[in-house]
Amino acid sequence: MGFRAAVAGASGYAGGELLRILLGHPEIEVGALTAGGNAGTPLAQHQPHLIPLADRVLAETTPETLAGHDVVFLALPHGQSAAVAASLPDSTLVIDCGADFRLEDPADWERWYAGEHAGTWPYGLPELPGQRAQLRAARRIAVPGCYPTVSSLALLPAVAAGLVETQDIVIVAASGTSGAGKSPKPQLLGSEVMGAVSAYSVGGVHRHTPEIEQNLRRVTSDAVTVSFTPTLAPMPRGILATCTARVQAGVDTAAVRRAYADAWAGEAFLHLLPDGTWPSTAATAGANTVVAQVAVDERAGRMVAVAAMDNLAKGTAGGAVQCMNLALGLPETTGLTTIGLAP
Repeated sequence: MGFRAAVAGASGYAGGELLRILLGHPEIEVGALTAGGNAGTPLAQHQPHLIPLADRVLAETTPETLAGHDVVFLALPHGQSAAVAASLPDSTLVIDCGADFRLEDPADWERWYAGEHAGTWPYGLPELPGQRAQLRAARRIAVPGCYPTVSSLALLPAVAAGLVETQDIVIVAASGTSGAGKSPKPQLLGSEVMGAVSAYSVGGVHRHTPEIEQNLRRVTSDAVTVSFTPTLAPMPRGILATCTARVQAGVDTAAVRRAYADAWAGEAFLHLLPDGTWPSTAATAGANTVVAQVAVDERAGRMVAVAAMDNLAKGTAGGAVQCMNLALGLPETTGLTTIGLAP
Protein backbone atom coordinates (compact mmCIF):
# COMPACT_ATOMS: atom_id res chain seq x y z
CA MET A 1 0.00 0.00 0.00
CA GLY A 2 1.25 3.44 -0.90
CA PHE A 3 -0.01 5.76 1.85
CA ARG A 4 -0.65 5.62 5.59
CA ALA A 5 -3.66 7.48 7.01
CA ALA A 6 -4.67 8.41 10.55
CA VAL A 7 -8.20 9.23 11.68
CA ALA A 8 -8.72 11.62 14.59
CA GLY A 9 -12.23 11.24 16.01
CA ALA A 10 -12.48 7.59 15.05
CA SER A 11 -15.25 6.76 17.53
CA GLY A 12 -17.83 9.07 15.92
CA TYR A 13 -20.10 8.55 12.94
CA ALA A 14 -17.88 10.43 10.47
CA GLY A 15 -14.76 8.69 11.76
CA GLY A 16 -16.42 5.30 11.49
CA GLU A 17 -17.53 5.96 7.93
CA LEU A 18 -14.03 7.12 7.01
CA LEU A 19 -12.59 3.88 8.34
CA ARG A 20 -15.19 1.78 6.52
CA ILE A 21 -14.19 3.38 3.21
CA LEU A 22 -10.44 3.39 3.91
CA LEU A 23 -10.49 -0.32 4.73
CA GLY A 24 -11.55 -0.96 1.16
CA HIS A 25 -9.11 1.51 -0.40
CA PRO A 26 -6.33 -0.28 -2.32
CA GLU A 27 -3.71 2.43 -1.70
CA ILE A 28 -4.30 3.18 2.00
CA GLU A 29 -3.00 1.56 5.17
CA VAL A 30 -5.02 2.55 8.25
CA GLY A 31 -2.66 3.96 10.86
CA ALA A 32 -3.39 5.69 14.15
CA LEU A 33 -6.95 5.92 15.45
CA THR A 34 -7.56 8.62 18.02
CA ALA A 35 -10.40 10.02 20.11
CA GLY A 36 -11.16 12.51 22.86
CA GLY A 37 -13.17 11.20 25.77
CA ASN A 38 -13.17 7.69 24.30
CA ALA A 39 -9.37 7.41 24.22
CA GLY A 40 -8.18 4.21 25.86
CA THR A 41 -11.22 2.17 24.84
CA PRO A 42 -11.31 -0.44 22.06
CA LEU A 43 -12.62 0.68 18.70
CA ALA A 44 -14.95 -2.33 18.67
CA GLN A 45 -16.89 -0.76 21.53
CA HIS A 46 -17.83 2.16 19.28
CA GLN A 47 -17.62 0.74 15.73
CA PRO A 48 -18.54 -2.95 15.98
CA HIS A 49 -19.07 -3.16 12.23
CA LEU A 50 -15.37 -2.53 11.55
CA ILE A 51 -14.26 -6.10 12.22
CA PRO A 52 -10.74 -5.78 10.72
CA LEU A 53 -9.96 -3.05 13.29
CA ALA A 54 -11.74 -4.64 16.26
CA ASP A 55 -8.56 -5.10 18.31
CA ARG A 56 -7.40 -1.48 17.96
CA VAL A 57 -7.40 0.74 21.04
CA LEU A 58 -8.15 4.42 20.55
CA ALA A 59 -5.24 6.72 21.36
CA GLU A 60 -5.35 10.32 22.52
CA THR A 61 -5.33 12.94 19.77
CA THR A 62 -1.77 14.27 20.13
CA PRO A 63 0.82 15.52 17.63
CA GLU A 64 3.01 12.55 18.50
CA THR A 65 0.29 10.01 17.70
CA LEU A 66 -0.58 11.67 14.38
CA ALA A 67 3.03 12.19 13.30
CA GLY A 68 4.51 10.09 10.53
CA HIS A 69 1.33 9.67 8.48
CA ASP A 70 0.89 10.70 4.87
CA VAL A 71 -2.75 11.70 5.49
CA VAL A 72 -4.55 12.81 8.65
CA PHE A 73 -8.34 13.01 8.66
CA LEU A 74 -9.87 15.24 11.34
CA ALA A 75 -13.39 14.14 12.29
CA LEU A 76 -13.58 16.43 15.31
CA PRO A 77 -16.17 18.79 16.81
CA HIS A 78 -16.24 22.27 15.32
CA GLY A 79 -13.47 24.49 16.68
CA GLN A 80 -11.02 21.70 17.51
CA SER A 81 -9.31 21.13 14.17
CA ALA A 82 -7.17 24.26 13.96
CA ALA A 83 -4.95 23.45 16.92
CA VAL A 84 -4.41 19.86 15.76
CA ALA A 85 -3.64 20.91 12.18
CA ALA A 86 -1.14 23.53 13.35
CA SER A 87 0.89 20.79 15.06
CA LEU A 88 1.33 18.80 11.81
CA PRO A 89 4.00 19.50 9.18
CA ASP A 90 3.09 21.20 5.92
CA SER A 91 4.01 18.02 4.04
CA THR A 92 1.18 16.06 5.71
CA LEU A 93 -2.13 16.03 3.83
CA VAL A 94 -4.68 17.16 6.42
CA ILE A 95 -8.37 16.79 5.58
CA ASP A 96 -10.80 18.44 7.99
CA CYS A 97 -14.35 17.09 8.10
CA GLY A 98 -15.43 19.89 10.46
CA ALA A 99 -16.43 23.47 9.73
CA ASP A 100 -13.28 25.27 10.92
CA PHE A 101 -11.82 26.13 7.50
CA ARG A 102 -14.84 26.09 5.14
CA LEU A 103 -15.91 29.73 5.18
CA GLU A 104 -13.97 32.39 3.29
CA ASP A 105 -15.32 35.45 5.13
CA PRO A 106 -14.20 35.78 8.77
CA ALA A 107 -17.36 37.78 9.48
CA ASP A 108 -19.46 34.79 8.41
CA TRP A 109 -17.57 32.54 10.83
CA GLU A 110 -17.97 34.98 13.70
CA ARG A 111 -21.68 35.40 13.02
CA TRP A 112 -22.58 31.73 12.54
CA TYR A 113 -20.07 29.91 14.73
CA ALA A 114 -18.69 32.57 17.12
CA GLY A 115 -15.06 32.80 18.12
CA GLU A 116 -12.01 33.62 16.02
CA HIS A 117 -11.85 32.48 12.40
CA ALA A 118 -9.05 29.92 11.95
CA GLY A 119 -8.57 30.59 8.24
CA THR A 120 -9.72 29.17 4.92
CA TRP A 121 -8.49 25.98 3.25
CA PRO A 122 -9.18 24.75 -0.29
CA TYR A 123 -12.81 23.67 -0.35
CA GLY A 124 -13.31 19.95 -0.77
CA LEU A 125 -16.10 19.81 -3.35
CA PRO A 126 -14.39 18.62 -6.54
CA GLU A 127 -17.51 19.16 -8.66
CA LEU A 128 -17.36 22.94 -8.14
CA PRO A 129 -16.06 24.55 -11.35
CA GLY A 130 -12.28 24.85 -11.24
CA GLN A 131 -11.97 23.17 -7.87
CA ARG A 132 -10.12 20.01 -8.90
CA ALA A 133 -7.00 21.98 -9.84
CA GLN A 134 -6.88 23.49 -6.36
CA LEU A 135 -7.38 20.14 -4.66
CA ARG A 136 -4.64 18.42 -6.65
CA ALA A 137 -2.12 20.92 -5.28
CA ALA A 138 -3.48 21.05 -1.73
CA ARG A 139 -1.97 19.83 1.55
CA ARG A 140 -4.89 21.19 3.58
CA ILE A 141 -8.53 20.54 2.56
CA ALA A 142 -11.82 21.58 4.18
CA VAL A 143 -14.58 19.04 3.52
CA PRO A 144 -18.02 20.65 2.96
CA GLY A 145 -20.94 20.21 5.28
CA CYS A 146 -23.44 17.56 4.27
CA TYR A 147 -26.34 19.93 3.61
CA PRO A 148 -24.16 22.29 1.51
CA THR A 149 -22.87 19.36 -0.53
CA VAL A 150 -26.27 18.11 -1.66
CA SER A 151 -27.92 21.54 -1.88
CA SER A 152 -25.09 23.20 -3.77
CA LEU A 153 -24.79 20.37 -6.26
CA ALA A 154 -28.57 20.39 -6.76
CA LEU A 155 -28.56 24.10 -7.62
CA LEU A 156 -25.22 24.84 -9.28
CA PRO A 157 -26.14 23.92 -12.89
CA ALA A 158 -29.24 26.13 -12.88
CA VAL A 159 -27.46 29.05 -11.22
CA ALA A 160 -24.38 28.79 -13.43
CA ALA A 161 -26.54 28.71 -16.59
CA GLY A 162 -28.52 31.76 -15.47
CA LEU A 163 -31.82 29.87 -15.54
CA VAL A 164 -33.06 31.01 -12.13
CA GLU A 165 -33.24 34.11 -10.00
CA THR A 166 -30.66 33.87 -7.22
CA GLN A 167 -32.29 36.02 -4.55
CA ASP A 168 -35.30 33.75 -4.02
CA ILE A 169 -33.79 30.29 -3.45
CA VAL A 170 -35.60 28.03 -1.00
CA ILE A 171 -34.19 24.75 0.32
CA VAL A 172 -36.01 22.30 2.56
CA ALA A 173 -33.92 19.24 3.38
CA ALA A 174 -34.67 16.15 5.43
CA SER A 175 -31.72 14.43 7.09
CA GLY A 176 -31.18 11.23 9.00
CA THR A 177 -30.24 11.39 12.67
CA SER A 178 -26.54 10.59 12.13
CA GLY A 179 -26.14 14.14 10.83
CA ALA A 180 -26.43 15.36 14.42
CA GLY A 181 -23.43 13.32 15.55
CA LYS A 182 -23.09 10.57 18.12
CA SER A 183 -23.38 12.58 21.34
CA PRO A 184 -26.58 11.67 23.20
CA LYS A 185 -29.33 14.27 22.84
CA PRO A 186 -32.95 13.97 24.07
CA GLN A 187 -34.42 14.91 20.69
CA LEU A 188 -32.52 12.04 19.06
CA LEU A 189 -33.87 9.30 21.31
CA GLY A 190 -35.60 6.53 19.42
CA SER A 191 -38.89 7.30 21.15
CA GLU A 192 -38.66 10.91 19.92
CA VAL A 193 -37.59 10.14 16.35
CA MET A 194 -39.51 7.03 15.34
CA GLY A 195 -42.72 7.86 13.50
CA ALA A 196 -41.98 11.58 13.46
CA VAL A 197 -40.52 14.26 11.20
CA SER A 198 -39.55 17.55 12.81
CA ALA A 199 -38.02 20.85 11.74
CA TYR A 200 -35.13 22.56 13.50
CA SER A 201 -32.94 25.66 13.11
CA VAL A 202 -35.89 27.38 11.42
CA GLY A 203 -35.84 31.01 10.32
CA GLY A 204 -32.48 31.26 8.57
CA VAL A 205 -30.32 30.32 11.54
CA HIS A 206 -28.72 27.05 10.43
CA ARG A 207 -24.92 27.30 10.20
CA HIS A 208 -24.76 25.75 6.75
CA THR A 209 -26.64 28.66 5.15
CA PRO A 210 -23.59 30.89 4.48
CA GLU A 211 -21.68 27.90 3.09
CA ILE A 212 -24.41 27.19 0.52
CA GLU A 213 -24.52 30.85 -0.48
CA GLN A 214 -20.72 30.94 -0.74
CA ASN A 215 -20.76 28.00 -3.14
CA LEU A 216 -23.45 29.46 -5.38
CA ARG A 217 -21.68 32.83 -5.53
CA ARG A 218 -18.76 31.07 -7.22
CA VAL A 219 -20.77 30.60 -10.42
CA THR A 220 -22.75 33.86 -10.62
CA SER A 221 -22.12 37.58 -10.32
CA ASP A 222 -25.65 38.12 -8.99
CA ALA A 223 -26.43 38.45 -5.31
CA VAL A 224 -27.42 35.15 -3.69
CA THR A 225 -29.97 34.70 -0.90
CA VAL A 226 -30.92 31.27 0.39
CA SER A 227 -33.74 30.39 2.77
CA PHE A 228 -32.76 27.03 4.27
CA THR A 229 -34.91 24.87 6.54
CA PRO A 230 -33.58 21.49 7.76
CA THR A 231 -35.81 18.72 9.02
CA LEU A 232 -35.07 15.53 10.95
CA ALA A 233 -36.37 12.29 9.45
CA PRO A 234 -36.70 8.90 11.18
CA MET A 235 -33.79 7.23 9.40
CA PRO A 236 -30.14 6.75 10.39
CA ARG A 237 -28.52 8.26 7.29
CA GLY A 238 -29.38 10.11 4.11
CA ILE A 239 -30.53 13.55 2.96
CA LEU A 240 -33.34 14.48 0.60
CA ALA A 241 -33.08 18.14 -0.42
CA THR A 242 -35.87 19.94 -2.24
CA CYS A 243 -34.53 23.14 -3.78
CA THR A 244 -36.65 25.69 -5.61
CA ALA A 245 -35.99 29.02 -7.31
CA ARG A 246 -37.96 31.33 -9.55
CA VAL A 247 -37.11 30.68 -13.20
CA GLN A 248 -36.17 33.32 -15.74
CA ALA A 249 -38.66 34.07 -18.50
CA GLY A 250 -38.98 31.31 -21.09
CA VAL A 251 -37.22 28.60 -19.07
CA ASP A 252 -38.99 25.24 -19.13
CA THR A 253 -38.26 21.74 -17.83
CA ALA A 254 -36.48 20.70 -21.02
CA ALA A 255 -34.06 23.64 -20.76
CA VAL A 256 -33.32 22.84 -17.13
CA ARG A 257 -32.71 19.17 -17.88
CA ARG A 258 -30.30 20.08 -20.67
CA ALA A 259 -28.33 22.32 -18.32
CA TYR A 260 -28.00 19.56 -15.73
CA ALA A 261 -27.13 16.89 -18.29
CA ASP A 262 -24.41 19.13 -19.71
CA ALA A 263 -23.03 20.17 -16.32
CA TRP A 264 -22.88 16.60 -15.01
CA ALA A 265 -21.58 14.94 -18.15
CA GLY A 266 -18.50 12.94 -17.18
CA GLU A 267 -19.08 13.32 -13.42
CA ALA A 268 -18.67 9.89 -11.82
CA PHE A 269 -20.70 10.64 -8.70
CA LEU A 270 -23.49 12.93 -9.96
CA HIS A 271 -26.47 11.31 -11.66
CA LEU A 272 -29.48 12.99 -13.29
CA LEU A 273 -32.27 10.46 -13.13
CA PRO A 274 -34.41 9.52 -16.14
CA ASP A 275 -37.40 11.75 -16.75
CA GLY A 276 -40.24 10.85 -14.40
CA THR A 277 -38.03 9.16 -11.77
CA TRP A 278 -37.49 10.94 -8.46
CA PRO A 279 -34.69 10.50 -5.92
CA SER A 280 -34.82 8.25 -2.87
CA THR A 281 -32.29 8.30 -0.04
CA ALA A 282 -32.28 4.48 0.00
CA ALA A 283 -30.66 4.43 -3.43
CA THR A 284 -27.63 6.34 -2.14
CA ALA A 285 -27.00 4.55 1.18
CA GLY A 286 -23.32 3.73 1.46
CA ALA A 287 -22.53 5.19 -1.97
CA ASN A 288 -20.54 8.28 -2.92
CA THR A 289 -23.34 9.53 -5.14
CA VAL A 290 -25.81 12.36 -5.56
CA VAL A 291 -28.92 11.49 -7.55
CA ALA A 292 -31.25 14.25 -8.70
CA GLN A 293 -34.30 15.14 -10.74
CA VAL A 294 -35.48 18.52 -11.96
CA ALA A 295 -38.72 20.06 -13.18
CA VAL A 296 -40.31 23.45 -13.72
CA ASP A 297 -43.55 24.24 -11.93
CA GLU A 298 -44.97 26.42 -14.71
CA ARG A 299 -47.94 27.65 -12.68
CA ALA A 300 -45.71 28.92 -9.88
CA GLY A 301 -42.85 29.87 -12.19
CA ARG A 302 -40.30 27.93 -10.14
CA MET A 303 -37.66 25.33 -10.85
CA VAL A 304 -37.72 22.33 -8.52
CA ALA A 305 -34.52 20.31 -8.05
CA VAL A 306 -34.72 17.31 -5.73
CA ALA A 307 -31.49 15.54 -4.76
CA ALA A 308 -30.67 12.59 -2.51
CA MET A 309 -27.35 11.73 -0.90
CA ASP A 310 -25.87 9.72 1.96
CA ASN A 311 -24.82 12.36 4.48
CA LEU A 312 -22.05 10.16 5.88
CA ALA A 313 -20.70 8.96 2.51
CA LYS A 314 -20.68 11.62 -0.24
CA GLY A 315 -21.74 14.16 2.40
CA THR A 316 -18.69 13.60 4.63
CA ALA A 317 -16.33 10.63 4.54
CA GLY A 318 -16.70 9.67 0.88
CA GLY A 319 -16.25 13.28 -0.15
CA ALA A 320 -13.13 13.44 2.03
CA VAL A 321 -11.65 10.33 0.38
CA GLN A 322 -12.52 11.73 -3.05
CA CYS A 323 -10.49 14.83 -2.18
CA MET A 324 -7.66 12.71 -0.76
CA ASN A 325 -7.43 10.81 -4.03
CA LEU A 326 -7.03 14.04 -5.98
CA ALA A 327 -4.42 15.44 -3.60
CA LEU A 328 -2.39 12.21 -3.66
CA GLY A 329 -2.46 11.95 -7.45
CA LEU A 330 -4.71 8.89 -7.48
CA PRO A 331 -7.72 8.36 -9.75
CA GLU A 332 -10.54 10.32 -8.14
CA THR A 333 -12.84 7.30 -7.90
CA THR A 334 -10.35 4.99 -6.15
CA GLY A 335 -11.91 3.12 -3.23
CA LEU A 336 -15.32 4.75 -3.73
CA THR A 337 -18.51 3.04 -4.83
CA THR A 338 -21.52 4.30 -6.75
CA ILE A 339 -23.51 1.24 -5.67
CA GLY A 340 -26.09 1.94 -2.98
CA LEU A 341 -27.99 -0.33 -0.61
CA ALA A 342 -31.70 -0.85 -1.23
CA PRO A 343 -34.18 -1.54 0.18
